[in-house]
Amino acid sequence: MNIRGTKKQEFEVFSNSFGDIMFFLMLFFLIVSTMITPGMIKLSLPQADHTQTIDKAPKEVSVSITKDLEYYVNNKRVAFTNIEGELLKMKEDDKELYVIVRSDNTIAVQSLVDVLQLGNKIHVKMLLAATHKEADNL
Repeated sequence: MNIRGTKKQEFEVFSNSFGDIMFFLMLFFLIVSTMITPGMIKLSLPQADHTQTIDKAPKEVSVSITKDLEYYVNNKRVAFTNIEGELLKMKEDDKELYVIVRSDNTIAVQSLVDVLQLGNKIHVKMLLAATHKEADNL
């Protein structure tokens, strides 16, 4: 006496929509990741023919000067009069401090020299960031 019967149940999982969902998630994350640039200050750096790199990795501090003469120390906006104090605080933590100065290429040279003089005054090594000059721009 066979009570079960001859029909067997088959189970299926329809995964057609999973591909669409994954595609839209991938697009979303690609678009969002290009929009988020943490700590990015928009600058157009000056160009140089030859550059020099630092071999060891000391503590780096970044001072940025925008075309509107806004000053940033490690992506934190500060007034020009407060830059020296910020650098002194960081120099207490690390005696061999390197300050990378990133300035827009349209600002007056005097603004850049003023920042470099602050570093000279408190005896830290100041480096000017620049981009490579293209060969056809010579």
